[in-house]
Amino acid sequence: MTTPSDWLSPRPEGLYCAPGDFFIDPVCPVERAVITHGHSDHARSGHAHVLATPETLAIMRVRMGEDMAGRVQQELPYGETIRIGDVALRLAPAGHVLGSAQVVMEHRGGRAVVSGDYKRHPDTTCEAFELVPCDLFVTEATFALPVFRHPDPLHEIDKLLHDVRLFPERTHVVGCYALGKCQRVISLLRRAGYDEPLWLHGALRPVCDLYERFGVDLGDLRPATGAAKSALRGGIVLGPPAAVTDRWARRLADPVVCMASGWMQVRQRARSRGVELPLVISDHADWDELLATCKEVGAPEIWVTHGREEALIHALGGLGIKGRALRLIGYGDEEDEGGQHERAA
Repeated sequence: MTTPSDWLSPRPEGLYCAPGDFFIDPVCPVERAVITHGHSDHARSGHAHVLATPETLAIMRVRMGEDMAGRVQQELPYGETIRIGDVALRLAPAGHVLGSAQVVMEHRGGRAVVSGDYKRHPDTTCEAFELVPCDLFVTEATFALPVFRHPDPLHEIDKLLHDVRLFPERTHVVGCYALGKCQRVISLLRRAGYDEPLWLHGALRPVCDLYERFGVDLGDLRPATGAAKSALRGGIVLGPPAAVTDRWARRLADPVVCMASGWMQVRQRARSRGVELPLVISDHADWDELLATCKEVGAPEIWVTHGREEALIHALGGLGIKGRALRLIGYGDEEDEGGQHERAA
């Protein structure tokens, strides 16, 4: 029996699985890529062969074009197992955004799971995270500091709706990145009983349309650009993070600038971006969820990537778990994703 650390390794291109001869979320074009989800720091164009969930491939085509892969776009639905070289591979839900997946690899008696980005909190816009016991677990560390403990997102939505009722003459404009956060905010508003039209910046519409094609009902969505200021008064407008603080938003009726992000827990970030109403809504696991997941998978070794790696590794050591910082280059955090997605959408 080999251990996964014998056949999985970090390279400049990304994580490499030698017995399958493929990379996971490579940051530059490779011959064969397995993609965890559609965010632009994980999904890039130019690979010869791309394997992902049907939803992730659809997202990549919407954002990068139909020819985003050189030769092959291979769909692998959740739960189906295939062999690539000498590796049995399947994709398990990650709970991050539509189509997001953990890459589960088995080779010579050892199992490795690469989680990509994930969250544990329920989200009606994507499949829930599946816990997969393994020998090696690769986790993100976006919010890997004890200060990050995300509140109930419905509580944050209640704050928004309370403010809308308090200032009915103003337009509330919410900054949220195009893939995942926008649709989750819409879903949370609908769950809270808000059935009024929601107004969208044009950059958010293509991915919303794709979500609806995959059966996620988002209700009445209308274009904000070109709408009369009077129609938007008292309403809720969603736009990319950069747009809600520039001249696009200033044309709205006395806008209240809101931002939906896990980073809004850091008050200085909210103030520096001119956010009047911060909404702590994250699509990543917080500190408690990261620790719980690392314990529950039962892996004696955990690799940590893109985030607060050292803090999580220190905490894992206290639990008797061996940690390793991968220091992979090219992956962003939630706020960075927002900026990338504005340009890509």
